[in-house]
Amino acid sequence: MPEKSPAARRSFATAQVQAGFDSGTAENTAIPSIHQSNGFEFRSLAEARDLFALRRDGNIYSRAANPTVLVFERRIAELEGGIAAAGVASGQAAVAIALLALAKQGEHIVAARQLYGGTVDLLQDTFADWGIAVTFVDQDDIGAWRAAVRPTTRALFAESISNPIAQVLDLGAVAAVAKDAGVPLVIDNTVATPYLQRAKDFGADIVVHSATKFLGGHGTSLGGAVVDLGTFDFTTQPERWPQLTQTYPRVPDGSLVERFGKTGSPYIALVKTKYVHDLGPSLSAFNAFQLLQGLETLDLRMERHTATALAVARFLETHPAVARVHHPGLESSPWHAQAATYLPRGTSSVFAFDLPQTGDPESDFRLVEEFISRLRVVKLVANIGDARSLVAHPASMTHSHMSPAQLAEAHIGPTTVRLSIGLEDPRDIVDDLAGSLDQVALGDAQAQLEESVLR
Repeated sequence: MPEKSPAARRSFATAQVQAGFDSGTAENTAIPSIHQSNGFEFRSLAEARDLFALRRDGNIYSRAANPTVLVFERRIAELEGGIAAAGVASGQAAVAIALLALAKQGEHIVAARQLYGGTVDLLQDTFADWGIAVTFVDQDDIGAWRAAVRPTTRALFAESISNPIAQVLDLGAVAAVAKDAGVPLVIDNTVATPYLQRAKDFGADIVVHSATKFLGGHGTSLGGAVVDLGTFDFTTQPERWPQLTQTYPRVPDGSLVERFGKTGSPYIALVKTKYVHDLGPSLSAFNAFQLLQGLETLDLRMERHTATALAVARFLETHPAVARVHHPGLESSPWHAQAATYLPRGTSSVFAFDLPQTGDPESDFRLVEEFISRLRVVKLVANIGDARSLVAHPASMTHSHMSPAQLAEAHIGPTTVRLSIGLEDPRDIVDDLAGSLDQVALGDAQAQLEESVLR
């Protein structure tokens, strides 16, 4: 490699841009540094050529890879027991590119009905625009999963804990269907996190996260992750996966399996070099740094989140103004047994409960609106997984684009209220909810009294 000549005396304008910095100097920082740089300096044109041809690993441009993001990717991959990961701009981006790397126009995905509303929008609207068919099934109906599989199916997709009802997926049973079909099982593990559940242990092949939620935990930074768990062999039926097993134009004279099969993840290489590179949903270095700070306390936070949430759920179950509580930690939950199997470290801190329905949509909305308006500790925010306790009304907020039939299939009613329990004192959360629920119960009792008088 030709040596660089010593720097000549620089003018003011040149010095103000270049002085005091050497791109080849490595600093011995104790924590990951924020590499807030769009591009990276190459030592030679020959090195640049090899990097662009994917013949060697290294930094090119932060849209596809960044050193701070790489630390985040390695960390979440290890926590999930995976072989590689891609950090992206949001959880929605993670779901989109994870599935786009598997299914193309004319192909098919089987997905659970019980999904976050934005994911339903993506799969039923945008994927349809791109010619990718999606069949939605009841996630508890294993026969329906099996019956929905077609020759063109390229993935099964579900959430390990559904948002907002906190249904616990029978992951092992769905994984068996995916294995029989010869396709990967992709699991959105956002609500569970790798601390409460390692989806790989139950047969998942790929995991996605909205790192915006519990992984970060502070409600300041958007981010997402796609993790290859290393359990699916794309070479068993290579004709199904030409994007990985046939010559890849961006790898001269070879396929991604040939280039990365022994040393990394061909699947993650495709995600990064095509979908993140071409579509641009890049995770910024600063957000990756923020998410890394959150990951350092994930186990401690999840223990607090889940313990407090269960205490809140138990309180709600006893309150006369609550019609039903959807929490898998409760013995009354239809998913209690599955929670014991799949969530041994604690159950969901995102869950829902139903206020009594009046039978009139506008009255139901006003009932929920008034209940939320009286809360002071629990905040009305569309996010989950925050340090703060949050409340939302799925039917008019996060799941508002779904049809009445879809809402019913997802067990979301007009008076369903979603909670994401934070890190505050459990007594303050319970007292806040109790103060507002007591007013609901009072109003209900007054209505019953007036009705009896009228009779």
